Amino acid sequence: MAILVTGSTGTIGSQVLAHLQGRNVDVRAMTRSPETARLPAGVIPVRGDPGDVESLRAAFQGISTLFLLVPNVADELTQAMLALTVARESGVKGIVYLSVFKGAAYADVPHFAGKYTVERMIDALDLPATILRPAYFIQNDFRQKDPLLTFGAYGAPIGAKGISMVDIRDIGEAAAIELARREHAAAPLGRETYELVGPDSLTGEEIAAIWRKALGRPIRYGGDDLGMMEQRLRTMLPAWHALDLRLMFARYQADGAAATPDDVARLTRLLGRAPRAYASFARDAAAQWAKG
Repeated sequence: MAILVTGSTGTIGSQVLAHLQGRNVDVRAMTRSPETARLPAGVIPVRGDPGDVESLRAAFQGISTLFLLVPNVADELTQAMLALTVARESGVKGIVYLSVFKGAAYADVPHFAGKYTVERMIDALDLPATILRPAYFIQNDFRQKDPLLTFGAYGAPIGAKGISMVDIRDIGEAAAIELARREHAAAPLGRETYELVGPDSLTGEEIAAIWRKALGRPIRYGGDDLGMMEQRLRTMLPAWHALDLRLMFARYQADGAAATPDDVARLTRLLGRAPRAYASFARDAAAQWAKG
């Protein structure tokens, strides 16, 4: 039997595949284009589309453990629920589902509410699953390179309440640990939930200060203008997606997304080390950018 990783060629799926290396498990990667997928050695590509139920049924054959990641698309909730249904019918014994931090609280943010509904399905059907709830990805701030270097500004409007951003490498490692644990178990295991967070709760001003130190130049926080952010996003994303993200940042500004000490301690125990900090990412990014 094998582990199947969905979203395998994306940001998080790639991290999961990398961290599954050396864990004595057979791994398959679901992708729409297996003939062109670039995967780690030993990973078998499998054709599948989360929006196509028959392709899911074919991809889930011979699968004992599933990493379920559904991207932020208009029918994300439907895709996730159908994938869980197919996994259940296929006899999958263990699931690791990528949800989101603060999904229950942010009821007005579409992709948060959708992921929390999937969690409710897992609970209602008593599925053998680990639910991972990642906070905002630290590596999203690679997109801040031009504002930082050109305008001296940190542009993500995260506000003054504080959010506990998580490094994507920690997400991949946490997922791999739980996938391997469930795959190696002789019988289905009970449910577990982990908040995937960073060790610090940072405001926009505090992140600007981190970048000032990392870059050795003046950096200011760009402010909380969500309307301008939505307009900018609409040049790159569908209007529904831009509004969804504006609503997320509005909740960051109003309520924050700060981890508790217990959240950090529980993740530390899972990883066997402390989660990575934003300042370390900023130092590494600054050094990388300095090299051109």
